[in-house]
Amino acid sequence: MSHSPAPDNLKHEKTTVAAWSLFASFLLATTKFAAALVSGSLGLLSEAFHSTLDFVATAVTFFAIRYAERPADENHPFGHAKMESIAALIETGMLFGITGWIVYEAVVRLLEGGHNVEISWWIVAVVVGSIIIDFNRSRALQRTADKTQSDALAADALHFRADLWSSCAVLAGLGLSYAGYAWADPAAALVVAGFVAHAAYGLGQRTLATLLDAAPAGLAMNLSSIAQAVDGVLSVSAVRARPAGPTLFVELTIDVARTLHVQRIVEIKQEVTREILRQHPSADVNVSTNPVEIDDETAHDKIMHIATSHDAAIHHVTIQVTDERLAVSFDLEVDGDTPLSEAHAQATNLEEAIRDGLGGNVEVESHIEPRPPALLHGQEPTPRVRAQIIAELEKLAKREKQLSDLHNIRIRATEEGLFVHYHCRFAPETPVQAVHDVVDRIEVRLMDAVKNVGRVVAHAEPVGQARHKL
Repeated sequence: MSHSPAPDNLKHEKTTVAAWSLFASFLLATTKFAAALVSGSLGLLSEAFHSTLDFVATAVTFFAIRYAERPADENHPFGHAKMESIAALIETGMLFGITGWIVYEAVVRLLEGGHNVEISWWIVAVVVGSIIIDFNRSRALQRTADKTQSDALAADALHFRADLWSSCAVLAGLGLSYAGYAWADPAAALVVAGFVAHAAYGLGQRTLATLLDAAPAGLAMNLSSIAQAVDGVLSVSAVRARPAGPTLFVELTIDVARTLHVQRIVEIKQEVTREILRQHPSADVNVSTNPVEIDDETAHDKIMHIATSHDAAIHHVTIQVTDERLAVSFDLEVDGDTPLSEAHAQATNLEEAIRDGLGGNVEVESHIEPRPPALLHGQEPTPRVRAQIIAELEKLAKREKQLSDLHNIRIRATEEGLFVHYHCRFAPETPVQAVHDVVDRIEVRLMDAVKNVGRVVAHAEPVGQARHKL
C-alpha cells in the first residue's frame, strides 16, 4: 500500500483559513443583526440569520478539520477525513432549515402588502462591507479547498459566495424599498432563500457522494487505463476508489499470467502503483493480482505452474508427443528420510493434477529422488586426495578436444562425499548439448576413477571472454 500524507504546511493553511473565516462569519452576523433590528428589513434579517448559520457552520468546519487531520489508527485504518464531510452535511441541514424560515416570513409579508423599512447610510455600509468580506473569504477558502481537497472548506467557500449574491439582492431590495416599493424587501428575502437553497442542494449532493463512497465520474476508467498500460498486466478485473478528504483510496485487482515468477509479479504491482501515484499523487493505492491462464501457455509452462501450486520441486521435465497422446515424465524431489508410501502418494497427487491440467488423456509418470541437503558442511580434503583428483581431472580433460583451459578447481569433503568444482572453456559456437555431453563424460569417468566422489559441478565459459570470478 502506498500513500502520500498531507504535508504539515497544508494542514496549517487549512486551519488558518478556517479560523479567519470563523472570525469573518461572527463579524458579519453581529453587524447584520444590528442593521436588521434597526431597519426592520426582512431581507437583511434573513441575511443576518444566514450569516449566523455560517458562523455556526464555520465553527463546525474549524473543529472538524482539526479532527479530520488526525492520523489513521487501529480503529480508523482509513483515517478521520470523513469528519469534514459529516460537518458539511450538518451545514447542509442548517441551510435548508433557514431557507424554510425565510420563505415562510417572506410569503407572509408579501400577502400582507409589504413592510416599511428604515434605511440609513450605515445600514447600506454594512451590506456593502459584507459583500467585500464575502468576496475575499470565498476566494481564500476556495483556493485552499482546491489545494487540499477539503470538503468542509469547499462548503464554507460556497456559503460565502451565496452570502455575496444574497447580500447583493438585499442591497437591491433596500434600494427599491427606499424608492417606495414595499414588496421589494420580502422579494429580496425570497431571492436570498433561493441562493441558500441552491447552495444547500449542491453541497448536499457532493457531501452524500463522499459519505456513500461514490467515485468521481470517469475515475474507474482512468485508473483501469493506467494499470492496463503497464507491461505484464493482462486486464483489470476490479476497481474500487473513494475519496476521503485529500486522500483517494484505490483498490485494484489486475490479471497477470500465472506462469510469471513471483518477483516479476511484485515488480508489476510496484509499477502500477507508481503510475497511479504519478497522476494521483495523494492516492493510497493497494494492488492485488489474479493469476490467470493465458492462451499461449506451453505444456511445460502448465506443468511447472501445477508443480509450484502443489509446492513440489520437480526437474528434468520431458514431454513426448505420440500418435495417441502426450507422455510426460519428471523427477520429483522429496526429503531423503520421507517414507516411500508418503512420497508415492505425493507423486500420485501431482501426476493426477498434471494429467487434469493438460486435458486428461495424458500419460504422466514420475521418478522420486531424494532432495539434496539444503546445507552441507565442507572442508578441504587431505593433500593426497586433492592431488589425486586434480591429476585425474586434468587427464580426463585432455581427452576432450573441445574442452580447454581447466581452472578454478575446488574440492570439498562433505557428509555426502567429495564435491568437485571446476571451470573450463569451449568455443563460443559450441551447442549446449555438446558441452553437456563432454562434462557429463568427465563426471562419470571421474566418479569411476576416484572413489567417494559424490558430485562434479562444471562451469563452462566461452573462449575469448574473461574468466568467471568466484
